[in-house]
Amino acid sequence: MRKLYFPLLILFMLVSQQSIAQKKPLEVGIIGLTHTHVHWLLGRPDQGDIKIVGIVEKNKELARRYADQHGYSMDLVFDSMEEFVANITPDAVTAFGTIYDHLAVVEYFAPLGVHVMVEKPLSVNKAHAMKMKQLAEKHGIELLTNYETTWYPSNHKIYEMVHQENKLGEIRKVVIHDGHPGPKEIGVNKEFLEWLTDPVKNGGGALTDFGCYGINLATWLMKGEAPDYVFAVTQQMKPEAYPKVDDEATIVLTYPKTQVIVQASWNWPVSRKDMEVYGTKGQAFADNSNTLRYRLGDDAQEIMTTLKPRSNPMNDPFSYLAAVVNDEIQPQPADLSALENNVLVMRILEAAKKSAKTGRKVRLGNK
Repeated sequence: MRKLYFPLLILFMLVSQQSIAQKKPLEVGIIGLTHTHVHWLLGRPDQGDIKIVGIVEKNKELARRYADQHGYSMDLVFDSMEEFVANITPDAVTAFGTIYDHLAVVEYFAPLGVHVMVEKPLSVNKAHAMKMKQLAEKHGIELLTNYETTWYPSNHKIYEMVHQENKLGEIRKVVIHDGHPGPKEIGVNKEFLEWLTDPVKNGGGALTDFGCYGINLATWLMKGEAPDYVFAVTQQMKPEAYPKVDDEATIVLTYPKTQVIVQASWNWPVSRKDMEVYGTKGQAFADNSNTLRYRLGDDAQEIMTTLKPRSNPMNDPFSYLAAVVNDEIQPQPADLSALENNVLVMRILEAAKKSAKTGRKVRLGNK
């Protein structure tokens, strides 16, 4: 027995050290505060999985306003990425500035081996997306994109019904709605509004801002398959409010046996993010994050269910980021946050812009 004591002690110490190392929070920097989705991170209860170690924001009035709201120290705020890195070495950064700035964030942090999560969409165009992909692959970093709808239990239950339970059969049509009354109408703050309605800094209007959600979900449901054709119609119903960008968009994606309709709007009376999936055996509607309605077969009664939140780390973008960086999760190409999915999203969005401009459908395919 005495001979076993020392090896067992060493084993216990190694396991304990590994457990402590696993519990060490991911040290995360925030690059930019002008995207108001940053409140999701700043207002997140401490779960011990991440630690905000620095913030890059030139607008000190905005930084102080958020510091007063969320209680962080202004000592964490730096003027530039260079100043931030001169003082702190993060494990990962999250980008909450303009969509145009996403490329610059990856260009700076990828060579340092720092992982990046950007707020949706991945980039302003396909060219930026391809540069970001090349940098991520060259330097071996994770490059993830966060969407609110990624964490909806209702969306994931529909995915299970299609691909794991075979309850809905083959997908024939998907209709996705994402929109609200408009950025000005819902009271978006001035710092966000300044670039959200700029075609360069945001990459477009409603088509970009909300169209990306539906395309991301469609790419996931179709397991990463690219549509054969993209057709889009955009309108500018409120030019006095949004003179530079579209405020209404409909995008149609056609696959060999599936049609996807993505409706994106800054004109609806009520904010909504929902999805309808019609298969050969049944249909399912994700009315919101937790409410699911489905009907299997023509004569079946509709069933409504309220779903529980998904389990950690699949219920939260920042827990997910920590799990990916710590090699606890390996993103698959078609996953909602995955780089491959979101590069395809940008290819489709660019084709949609071209289609809306020319009035013709655009052939996409897998190249």
